[in-house]
Amino acid sequence: MKFSICNLGCKVNNYEANWYSQQLSEKYREVPFGNEPADIFIINSCTVTNTAGSKTRQMMHKARKLNPEAVICVVSCYVQMEYQQPGIFDDCQILIGSNHKKELPDLIEQYLETGERIVRVDRFTVTPFEEMAIRKFNQTRAYLKIQDGCNQFCSYCVIPFARGRERSLETDKAVAIASQLVKAGHKEIVLTGIHTGRYRYENCDLAGLIRRLLGEVEGLERLRISSIEGTEVSDELIELMKQDDRIAHHLHIPLQAGNDEVLREMHRPYDTRQFAGWLDKIKKEIPDISISTDVIVGFPNESDQQFRQAYNFIENSGMSFLHVFPYAAKDHTVAAAMKGQVSGTVKKERVGELTKLSAQLYNRFVAGFTGKEGMVLFERMTDGYYVGHNSEYIEVKVKSDHDVTSLMLPVHYDRADGEYLEGHIIGG
Repeated sequence: MKFSICNLGCKVNNYEANWYSQQLSEKYREVPFGNEPADIFIINSCTVTNTAGSKTRQMMHKARKLNPEAVICVVSCYVQMEYQQPGIFDDCQILIGSNHKKELPDLIEQYLETGERIVRVDRFTVTPFEEMAIRKFNQTRAYLKIQDGCNQFCSYCVIPFARGRERSLETDKAVAIASQLVKAGHKEIVLTGIHTGRYRYENCDLAGLIRRLLGEVEGLERLRISSIEGTEVSDELIELMKQDDRIAHHLHIPLQAGNDEVLREMHRPYDTRQFAGWLDKIKKEIPDISISTDVIVGFPNESDQQFRQAYNFIENSGMSFLHVFPYAAKDHTVAAAMKGQVSGTVKKERVGELTKLSAQLYNRFVAGFTGKEGMVLFERMTDGYYVGHNSEYIEVKVKSDHDVTSLMLPVHYDRADGEYLEGHIIGG
């Protein structure tokens, strides 16, 4: 039998999709989604915006069209939020919300034996962390999901309802999984979660976990944090990054808005003065660090003046690049009911302005590394160059007579080429 996975949404969903693939490949053959009919389709759903929900429904219909007799399984956030809505999932055989994901392989077997429809959706109270250990990824770096859920309740976000409350992987298990990933050949591990910086298991926080990983995982050459809130960048974490250069010098710290009134409407737990203070502190201790961010434009009632203030704040913040998103209303959130929704045309213009600014900031940041040296983990060969990322997550390309894929090597950066650094391997 053949199975196919369609993954939608965030990095955590992507991690979980990799786990489904790993487990199901032990018994079935995987085929790319959309290329050919499969006997089993897994739609790993997203609900962060109404558009994401629509995309999930489209993929469900596409799967059924590919094979009218297939078993269709829909998993994750969209199911969690909408499984009781009439008509949406009538043509699906297995529904799993934000818990019981680890049961998916067994539930598929159960359905194949009984033919009885299966629904596993809990209303969140206290939800355990589901350990979904992946033995090996089909790429150079590996991901380790250490946290799930969110307690923040920003006014635009449905994630606390869709993913549930914060919970974390046992520290001993995190160390064991990381050790397995390094033994499988991965030199870099990315710690990921819905709210990664809120990792806490018993008395161990994120800095404590990182200290253990660095101390106990033999052969680990680089550890990267996928995303972290400014409120969670502790003095201990900064000190660890200074002491051990195996921790990547890149932090992705979501800003979301560069105007204090908009931040208050978003229910974000800081203002621009505090955010700027965090950046100044981090950059003072780690001068070459890359700090990227997320920005939402066109939030309800965001005026031209507020956007201009946000633009100026970002331009002078010292951040390296931005991920820019137009605000998209999501059912069940406070912001969706707000008056003063901004037009799509205005949102598009603001996205364009900040995207252009991001390119300028990034090119300037990359150019600042010309003449310096750093360790690069090479991932692929493209157009005659070996290409990889350095600690600051800048793409670096070199020429080499030897295959350096999957190796971490010292590189001298000879010149900047827009978003890239070109250099040569030291001693190579």
